[in-house]
Amino acid sequence: MREYQLSTMERTSTIVEDQCRVAVEAKIFGKRVRQLRIAAGWTQEQLAEAAGITTTYTSDLERGTKVPSLTIVLRISRAFRISVAELLRDFTIDTVRRMPFA
Repeated sequence: MREYQLSTMERTSTIVEDQCRVAVEAKIFGKRVRQLRIAAGWTQEQLAEAAGITTTYTSDLERGTKVPSLTIVLRISRAFRISVAELLRDFTIDTVRRMPFA
């Protein structure tokens, strides 16, 4: 198992270790965050600052290599000034039903 040097906020997320089995929810969430960031005209650095997370962590989220904690979801929602429901809108009933939870 690899050792990671993580910030306090980043410790609350799940690291997706096996790149062959990237969590579907991480990919969906990352795609949505990227869409919102680009629509806002922000760089990853600007989003990171607004959400109180690191730029590296922002990149990891957008690439779907980390599954965010509820705290991170709330911080990102607040940074974009949108509801959590709007942030998570791609998690429809059908999408969630098709997810292969381990």
